[in-house]
Amino acid sequence: MRAILHVVEHDFQNFFRYKWWLAGLISMNLADLFIMALVYNQMVHPDIARQIVSYFSFFAPGVTVIGLFASAYMIGREINMEVRREIHHYMLSLPITRLELAIGRLLAGGLRGMMYMSPLLLTTFLILGFPTVPQLFVILGALFLLATGISGLSIATAVSTTSLEKFITARGLVYYVLFFCSSIFYPLSLIQTLGQEGIMPQPIVVLAELNPLSSGTDLIRSFLMGTPTFSFYMIRNLVIFSAIFTTTAMFAYMKIIERR
Repeated sequence: MRAILHVVEHDFQNFFRYKWWLAGLISMNLADLFIMALVYNQMVHPDIARQIVSYFSFFAPGVTVIGLFASAYMIGREINMEVRREIHHYMLSLPITRLELAIGRLLAGGLRGMMYMSPLLLTTFLILGFPTVPQLFVILGALFLLATGISGLSIATAVSTTSLEKFITARGLVYYVLFFCSSIFYPLSLIQTLGQEGIMPQPIVVLAELNPLSSGTDLIRSFLMGTPTFSFYMIRNLVIFSAIFTTTAMFAYMKIIERR
């Protein structure tokens, strides 16, 4: 455990090197909420407005999950840089096993995402009201599952790409698919209705339903807004997502950094 904590400490020190960039990114996320959401609140179609209290309130949990995703995904960029510059040879020379190294990087990515997301989550609580203590623990536990899964996805992408350009392209594709095929911007019930009417392609509807970002966002809304109603499928999706990508990332990281 001590070795894993040393790896986590190393990654947190790297994270704080970008403190002004992080402050700017948090400001941008808050601007998304207080500017874009307020503007969109006056533009929402009446059919959507009937399903939500206001778009401003609806979008607040989505901004939290967007911030969590962006910060947890940063660990992949750092690992991709280490592999390209062969810094990972130094990491392998330390008295730390490859498994401890992999677990430490995964945990660091998830915990960094949680830390970055905390002011956005607090802002959401101030807007929508604070949950009960049990609900708070469920929300934090679910978001940690999401953060570690995203960290695993990022690491798996980083070690399987040979250049920064390829990693950035892959990251952009992941961002585009997961952000816009989710309930971050639109109610999942609306997406399902559009799918039933043939307006929305069915594969996009299925992706939105299975998307872990949808599950994380809707879980927060279920406790703070009551819409949608809390369902254990939200937790199930997050557990499956986290289990798949943390396992994949650990094995990929251990194998590929040694080979290179």
